[in-house]
Amino acid sequence: MPKARDLQPLPVPPGTGALGVLPALTRALDGDGPALLPVAAGNVEGAQRLVAALADGSPLAGAEDHPDDPTALVIATSGSTGTPKGVLLPASALRASAEATHRRLGGPGHWLLAMPAHHVAGIQVLVRALLAGTRPHATDTSAGFRPDRFAEAASPVLAADGPHYTALVPTQLSRLLDAGGDGLATLRKFDAVLLGGAATPPALLRRARDYGIGVTTTYGMSETSGGCVYDGRPLDVAKVHIDGETGPIRLAGPMLARGYRHQPDAVAFTDGWFRTGDLGRWQGDRLEVLGRTDDMIITGGVNVAPLAVERVLTEQDGVREACVLGVPDQEWGQAVIAAVVPADLADPPAPDTLRTAVRERLGAAATPKRVAFLAELPLRGPGKPDRRALAAQLDS
Repeated sequence: MPKARDLQPLPVPPGTGALGVLPALTRALDGDGPALLPVAAGNVEGAQRLVAALADGSPLAGAEDHPDDPTALVIATSGSTGTPKGVLLPASALRASAEATHRRLGGPGHWLLAMPAHHVAGIQVLVRALLAGTRPHATDTSAGFRPDRFAEAASPVLAADGPHYTALVPTQLSRLLDAGGDGLATLRKFDAVLLGGAATPPALLRRARDYGIGVTTTYGMSETSGGCVYDGRPLDVAKVHIDGETGPIRLAGPMLARGYRHQPDAVAFTDGWFRTGDLGRWQGDRLEVLGRTDDMIITGGVNVAPLAVERVLTEQDGVREACVLGVPDQEWGQAVIAAVVPADLADPPAPDTLRTAVRERLGAAATPKRVAFLAELPLRGPGKPDRRALAAQLDS
């Protein structure tokens, strides 16, 4: 009987320092050595919390590993609950995802890392480069994400022969578009720019494509080794099932995780399918994601999908970002409120104009009872709005 394998923390520095994990990542993909738990090297308290919960000194047990297909990475994710979970990703799942991505985009190429590599979207950039046999480069984020640093880091990537790729979250794309100059000119030279981590406002997507940027929206999560649906269409290895005309989304395929650390009976993984917790529907042959099931707002007995309201708001002039919440209300059960990041905080759009746009498109129930203007949205992970933090902020 083979010896149970250990799970070891892998401190991942930000920015260019993340490239230092490539040797360890290579060994993990080859099944040589322990499984790895990537943690943010700059967040000591957060790293200690994840290590205590997931890499607690006990080896991988039972279904957490397999000698013929070793678990390479355990990606920590808090999801929408805030409770750390360790997603068990076999080497085969990471490879299947990376290879399917290359097939969809136009073949193996050269990659620029622009987001944290302790999250699945970032570390998959490194995995894709390793499988492509190319040298990845990374943006210097020591002072945060800056368009000028992005342009500098992209220079050697774009100088190499072959396709050129990067991956961003919507906030990064928005900053590059707003800054213009070298950052925007550089971004236009990439053959594909994967965009994920959070829902992309339609207006931002149109704006990017009007500039000639090869944006590809992605849908996926740690449990699917990152994005597995590109521009609404599943990758060739991915299967998508929706329960009913509009209902919960389930995903399957070789890119799927084998489960959660310390949760052998996790109900999210059943019969080879992963229950995402998201709602969706088909628009022709494209998947439309309507948001998290547990984010759904029930106001006056009517179900309101926050993502649908956010899409309408971000299509309006003067709106950069929006996040919609349901808050307790004695009359309605829950009231719809909207946090809006305007393009100009000193001159935001009129709240009544925003409410009217929502009412005309989605009806009275979806119309925000309150619109709050913020300089920025609180975020978690690689660019997702932190709804719990936002609710506390608005309440205060």
